[in-house]
Amino acid sequence: MTIAELFRGCQDEGKTPISFEFFPPKTPTGWEKLYLTMTELVALRPAYVSVTYGAGGSTRENTHQLVGRVHELGLPVVAHLTCEGSSEPEIRQILQTYENQGIHNILALKGDVPLKGRNPSPSFEHAADLVAYIRTLFPHFSIGVAGFPEGHPACPNRLKEIDYLKAKVDAGADYIVTQLFFDNRDFYDFRERCVLAGITVPVIAGIMPVSSLKGIERMADLAGGARFPAKLLKSVHRAIDEAAVSRVGIHWAAEQISDLLSTGVAGVHLYTLNSSNASLEILKTLGLSSFSLPGAGSNS
Repeated sequence: MTIAELFRGCQDEGKTPISFEFFPPKTPTGWEKLYLTMTELVALRPAYVSVTYGAGGSTRENTHQLVGRVHELGLPVVAHLTCEGSSEPEIRQILQTYENQGIHNILALKGDVPLKGRNPSPSFEHAADLVAYIRTLFPHFSIGVAGFPEGHPACPNRLKEIDYLKAKVDAGADYIVTQLFFDNRDFYDFRERCVLAGITVPVIAGIMPVSSLKGIERMADLAGGARFPAKLLKSVHRAIDEAAVSRVGIHWAAEQISDLLSTGVAGVHLYTLNSSNASLEILKTLGLSSFSLPGAGSNS
């Protein structure tokens, strides 16, 4: 099943798809932990799972391995693919490999510039170029792209930012998954600006629970940073230890998701950081038995 088909089915059935994201570990211990996490989270019946791609394709082989493993579990899987770090023949080969495996879902990203320098191929200067290439070469694939509720770190002009996003949709993207945010008002404003720009594909809210003080620092160090509402920071500062910080993050994320569901969000994408604890606790906090949720249907 493609993700585009999944969203259409959820809309027809009045369900809100909730999905998970994993990243390829770098150590054997990390892989063991991830496989345990996957076992626990598969039982929650997520709509699909996505797998990330390192800067410049630095985790390419591990990404392919993890995508194949998720596919074997019978879950719809979305493979991230970036413009940076790969030539046109390499991109074509990657897509053909997925086609041969029966994997037809791609999240098309520009990606971070690798340490070795820029992309050797001028064919994919922007994510929209990669979207158009996939749509032409494999028209039956489902293609997602990234959105930035707090603003794209490389584009301070918020008007042009939406124009660039629309270019990705016009090139053939089926849906948008946002980067993390902690204030739902940023998401709602972003979604409304998409509508004003004529973007009609589903906009999926990306949620990452705060898990530790170091995690907050890492998110703040990301390109463009992350905006932490004062109310969230106050709650974190009151926490007596790291376990308490994690509980604050889980509660905040659960409140975000509850509010998003009440407004008919098209879907929620949980950045799991390869851990099942937060997702399990969020499910419990929301009073749900699985992440195949009844909802208000898609809102684009």
